[in-house]
Amino acid sequence: MTQVPDSVDWELLRGEAVAVCARAYVPYSRFPVGVAALTTRGRILTGCNVENAAYGVVLCAECGLVSSLYGTGESRGDGPVLDHEAERELLVALSCVDGNGTPITPCGRCRQLLFEHASPDMLIEMDGGPPLPLTDLLPHAFGAPNLGAVATAAATLKGDS
Repeated sequence: MTQVPDSVDWELLRGEAVAVCARAYVPYSRFPVGVAALTTRGRILTGCNVENAAYGVVLCAECGLVSSLYGTGESRGDGPVLDHEAERELLVALSCVDGNGTPITPCGRCRQLLFEHASPDMLIEMDGGPPLPLTDLLPHAFGAPNLGAVATAAATLKGDS
């Protein structure tokens, strides 16, 4: 299991999130969001939201962050699908802020997105309280192990085992 570092510099992460928040493209909602995360390799990655007139294709800040995880690092996206213990660079601490620099929690869709790319004990900065593990914000999450269980059961039913 990947461990969160003993000390996370939450002020540094929040500062990076605030800086990237200023670059958000939000002509419709006027609600900029910035996010910064620490990885298992000690890198700090950032992302900001990018809106579109077709609201369904809006990119949340966390989407940019996860894209940056793979686009700027040594990790490759073709690693073992069902082996979450494989040596991948994972997110371990995250700060997400609004346009005022106030910590906010990721939306439900982004919590699910982060779950697949986070260490099992990733912490998320909270406004006015201690950081919480992602699993507290997304209990009973659906992930790759669920897909593996279904594939194994289907193969057994078909006699492919």
